[in-house]
Amino acid sequence: MRGIGTVTAVRVRGNFREACLGGGIGRCRIAIRDFLVAADDGRADMVWEHVVGRSVVLAAVVLLALGCERAELGEWESSAQAVKLPEELRFTVAAAVRKESGTVLEPRFVGVALPKSEADRRRLQLHLKHGQAVYLLRCVQCHGTAGAGDGPVAASLYPRPRDYTKGIFKFTSTAYGSKPRREDLIQTLIRGIAGTSMPAFRLLPKRDLEAVVDYVLVLSRRGELEFLLSSEAEAAEELEPETVAEYVDTVKSRWLEAGSLATQPLTPQPELTMERVAAGREAFLTKGCSKCHGEDGRGHTKDNIGRDIWGHATRAADLSSGMLRGGQEPMDIYRRILNGINGTPMPGFRGVLESEPDTIWNLVSYVLEVSGRRREETLRGVAEIPAGLLKPYIDAAESVGAGDSSDSGEVSAASDQEE
Repeated sequence: MRGIGTVTAVRVRGNFREACLGGGIGRCRIAIRDFLVAADDGRADMVWEHVVGRSVVLAAVVLLALGCERAELGEWESSAQAVKLPEELRFTVAAAVRKESGTVLEPRFVGVALPKSEADRRRLQLHLKHGQAVYLLRCVQCHGTAGAGDGPVAASLYPRPRDYTKGIFKFTSTAYGSKPRREDLIQTLIRGIAGTSMPAFRLLPKRDLEAVVDYVLVLSRRGELEFLLSSEAEAAEELEPETVAEYVDTVKSRWLEAGSLATQPLTPQPELTMERVAAGREAFLTKGCSKCHGEDGRGHTKDNIGRDIWGHATRAADLSSGMLRGGQEPMDIYRRILNGINGTPMPGFRGVLESEPDTIWNLVSYVLEVSGRRREETLRGVAEIPAGLLKPYIDAAESVGAGDSSDSGEVSAASDQEE
């Protein structure tokens, strides 16, 4: 069997048969990719004769040949910014991006040297291709083939799916303006994002989660490099190799820094008492929170409108809905308050509150107490404002004589901004 052990053989046999006979075409496709890599590795005879059996492989290949699964990607699409460049510069940028980020068939991390040994290079490539297969099965419909948030259903979703290509992620454990840690993205997959079309993938195997996150990081680094090079080419009307190398180093250093930038609380978490809730409400009304979130936390204010860095309309969260998109734990809320939310009008309050760290925990206490209040009161039949969609903001003076505005079109009270 060319050096592969019995335990591995049993695992491959079980995974392949489960995927191709009972797990659907998507999982079968992933299993076939593993088979093909095994073939390239000189282990095809073991998989064919001793593990899978000719009939299973033949049936799976026939299913794919009949078109039961979408075709392989050709190339990642260039960004709209890159497409607008003059032809010569467009080709120069495309070639530079391809050299650093690889291709759909052979993806790689921008700024990360390939492993020295052939075995390690093959292992990395298998890992990224597995992540790509998971992405094509579960993510591409919303996030698009290049990760630009432009999948076939994206235009129908609110809030819009995330565009990875700017290298900006909203819900992170790192400081404002910093890249997320790999663990942040895995955690987002596990818990999903409440109140959006982003589901939780906590039932996926760990291998799938880690592989698809790494593939998303490939797309994000690639998109960020393309953005930087396109901006430089547009401004300078040329793109020198030395400039490309500088931007590659920029992308590399930004992502390397993220691993050591997890925000820690300024003081240990205290007991979150009702006294802190009362103090937190006072801070909520005096520190600027109510300007967007409103005095009741619902976000129904005149100032609660804006655009995020992706160009989409955004609103501050309805804190009373119980859908805190960056996480429900005290430390999640603490980080949203201290750091802000990347790419949105939600600022960080480190500069304002660093000298009074207890106030941050007071605000955390208040947000936790407010969160879910409206839903709970609705269930008890005592809510002043029933749960449900919130009408667009209408100034009181403008509403006089306007009559019933119930047909004016409803919008969600909690968009893709957070606290």
